[in-house]
Amino acid sequence: MLEVFFDCSSPWTYLAFENIQPMAAELGVHVDWRPILVGGIFNSVNPSVYESRRTPVPAKAAYMLKDLQDWARAADLKIRMPPSVFPVNSVKVMRGCIAIQREGGPMVAFARAAFRNYWGDDRDISQDEVIAEVAADAGVDSDWLFEAIARPQIKDALKANTDEVIARGGFGSPTMFVNRDDLYFGNDRLGLVRAALERALG
Repeated sequence: MLEVFFDCSSPWTYLAFENIQPMAAELGVHVDWRPILVGGIFNSVNPSVYESRRTPVPAKAAYMLKDLQDWARAADLKIRMPPSVFPVNSVKVMRGCIAIQREGGPMVAFARAAFRNYWGDDRDISQDEVIAEVAADAGVDSDWLFEAIARPQIKDALKANTDEVIARGGFGSPTMFVNRDDLYFGNDRLGLVRAALERALG
């Protein structure tokens, strides 16, 4: 079992989102995608993220940008960093992921379109008109989507996922668990995730 707690506002999560899928397909492993709001995690248990943004170490920041582009190139993705709006308020998109998932709809396609629009095309995915286009890209009716994401139970479900990953030791996105209790964080840990899955598969 592979659980992936994710937020479309993270470029490293975009990389992991795309890199996990072929790995899971190759191994025959189901991915349980768990939408979260990473800002809620930062506010609760990892406020150092905000401090590092306010007072970055120049050499480290420059290397991080290079590293991100190296990973993007390896994954054949286009990632603009920083985008025009950063950080972005992804709450509506992540609620959308919850709503679509609950209906058995194309959640992966919707999340992929959100990632691509924000990180690849530099579009503000907090805006309703952009979210409507993301929905259209995924074959989701936007009128239904906006009604769904306003439901209290959808809002509560996103908060519950966020609270759960915090309670289980998570501190950012993507947070991954193999067989419930084996935690991994970050796109660069996918080699270790693969090894853990292979051990679990025997």
